[in-house]
Amino acid sequence: MFSVLVIDFVVNRNQISSTNAYVALFFVVLVFFFPSSVKDTDAIGCNFFLVLACRRLISLRSLRNIKLKILDATLWVLAASLFFGWAILFLLLVFIAIYIYEPKNIKNWFVPIAGIVTFLLIWNSILILSGTEGFFAAHYNFNVGNWESVLRDWIRNTKLIIFILFISVTSFAVFLKSGKLGLGRIINLRVVSIYFFLSIIVVLLSLTSEEFPILIAFFPAAVFLGKYVEMIKRDNIREMVLSGAILTSFFIFSVELLTK
Repeated sequence: MFSVLVIDFVVNRNQISSTNAYVALFFVVLVFFFPSSVKDTDAIGCNFFLVLACRRLISLRSLRNIKLKILDATLWVLAASLFFGWAILFLLLVFIAIYIYEPKNIKNWFVPIAGIVTFLLIWNSILILSGTEGFFAAHYNFNVGNWESVLRDWIRNTKLIIFILFISVTSFAVFLKSGKLGLGRIINLRVVSIYFFLSIIVVLLSLTSEEFPILIAFFPAAVFLGKYVEMIKRDNIREMVLSGAILTSFFIFSVELLTK
């Protein structure tokens, strides 16, 4: 619930959408589509810190305190990787954001490196004090396991494929309709789209370890769903879409509850 409030704050604070609660609503709707996602405490923690990192990166468009924001985003991503090792791939989002917002300042490119060194020094000190020096080697183990067991779970795979395709089509439609938006908002949507792409990669790479951190993809997915509904001009159609999404999510949740 706290993550939902943070997401709503991030979206409205950075003007990713208009003043409404569509993004927060669709985040909850997606939770009902994948009810097992909230049973994974690691995914909840990882998602929370990734949202905070994305917030700092989106706020780079103001071109104020850029180095501080880059450092914060780097540390938040590394904090998220403590829950899921593959989340460290989101460091690519930090460098992409630098390229999008202010690539000419060479010093900006070295800030993430300083953040990584800072994180390693602090966390390694904690591990030494706690007597668990082998944490990094055990946690950041990026072996890709056997995909045969993953492919047998056709229910989860079908839902995941439908989710990826639907959000991809929705994001494409949002970009097509975003011609009248300001350049800043379009750039923010590009950052969110890269966020979604990286989150799907992390989810796919985590499947072989019997983990399913689909929750980390809900924030960018909810942003595109909320933006699409927001762009519907006719109120009655918008209300029908919202009602249909809510009813469908409750139906899927009820079916899964009854079948189990």
